[in-house]
Amino acid sequence: MTPTSTIQLPEMAAVRQRLYSAPVLDVPAAVSRTVSTVPLAARTTVGDTVAVAVGSRGIDRLAEVVHQCIQGLKDHGLRPFLVPAMGSHGGGTADGQRAILSHLGITEEAMGAPLCSDMEAISLGRIRGDVHLFCAKDAIEADHLVVINRVKPHTKFSAPIESGICKMLTIGLGKVHGATEFHRSAIRHGFGIIQEGAVAVVEKGNFLFGLALIEDGYSRLAEVSAVSPEGLIAEESQLLRHAYEWMARIPFDPLDVLVVDVIGKNISGIGMDSNVTGRHRDVTGDFFTSPHIKRIFVRDLAPESDGNANGIGLADVTTRRLVDAIDVQKTYVNAIAAISPEKAAIPMHFESDRQAIEACIRTAGYEGGRKARIVRIRDTKSLETMMVSRALASEIEDHSGMDRIGPWKRPGFDGEGNLLKFGGV
Repeated sequence: MTPTSTIQLPEMAAVRQRLYSAPVLDVPAAVSRTVSTVPLAARTTVGDTVAVAVGSRGIDRLAEVVHQCIQGLKDHGLRPFLVPAMGSHGGGTADGQRAILSHLGITEEAMGAPLCSDMEAISLGRIRGDVHLFCAKDAIEADHLVVINRVKPHTKFSAPIESGICKMLTIGLGKVHGATEFHRSAIRHGFGIIQEGAVAVVEKGNFLFGLALIEDGYSRLAEVSAVSPEGLIAEESQLLRHAYEWMARIPFDPLDVLVVDVIGKNISGIGMDSNVTGRHRDVTGDFFTSPHIKRIFVRDLAPESDGNANGIGLADVTTRRLVDAIDVQKTYVNAIAAISPEKAAIPMHFESDRQAIEACIRTAGYEGGRKARIVRIRDTKSLETMMVSRALASEIEDHSGMDRIGPWKRPGFDGEGNLLKFGGV
């Protein structure tokens, strides 16, 4: 295709949907209050070491949560230190994982605690007879272990336990060995092994409590809860139900084209959340759920993803600039550990956004773009405001929780054929 357009793109307008909004949270107070509910005096001794496990996700106000948790542990006379719990992320290296935490504002200086980034994981035995259980050496050899993570729907499966404390206990803290083992074993045994593995880690190890975080529909921290060793499964399962209820979604189905401005590991484990896009490719099965989208165009890779473009294989079309930003080593290590090489597959890529959008429209069954049902979002965590094509006008009017906040006009492009910044159509 040449840069010269032969397709007239549809008029688009900005819309805003009303999502679940939690009251503004006083994070230090909420974390302090939550930590105070844990019977630390009965379960610890002054001077005990506590490994505080933190992952790679861009969770709202995560650095504040971690800092306050560490302070709360110190207030009880304990000696906390930080441990990256992110499986194979960061290229599967200690320096790479330290760098990811630094991107999130989590450093030794900012948190007031040592950061022990080491990829050594030790075996804790087996479950199901053939599934090896691993845990980071620094974490399991501490006197106690605290895990901080967001509880949310997983991008690969649906179950009572999905993404949260249990997953971090088995996969995040398992480092490359654990992440690879559990993803591979899930092909044989199903993802219920994450729950079984977490229980086994708790039984064999030093788990003190989990600090579970839930975000509202605006990706703002809405709830901080302590998860106990004895109530691990029941408590996390209840929190997951809240997360499902509060999760933001694209309210249009079906769609011809979805334009995603940015993907990245800071947004979702697979770059863009399949619970939002409705699309997944995996050895355990390809599936398409609501919304049903014919073509997905991804424009850019988030700088915070540090070159890890895992999930780009879920797109149909992308740009040359995104491909140039890929760190192949980091992306491949992550994709192989997750048993998902298809998510690292590089799709058709173009020099400009305009060419990419035209390719999507042409292959969605249209000669012209006027009738195409198109939505543009910043990323799958930012769904309050989106750009939509005029073909969706009647659905906006019929939607009680949505308002058009901008005029209908054709998308604007810069001199190189790339879309203007979000909202600039």
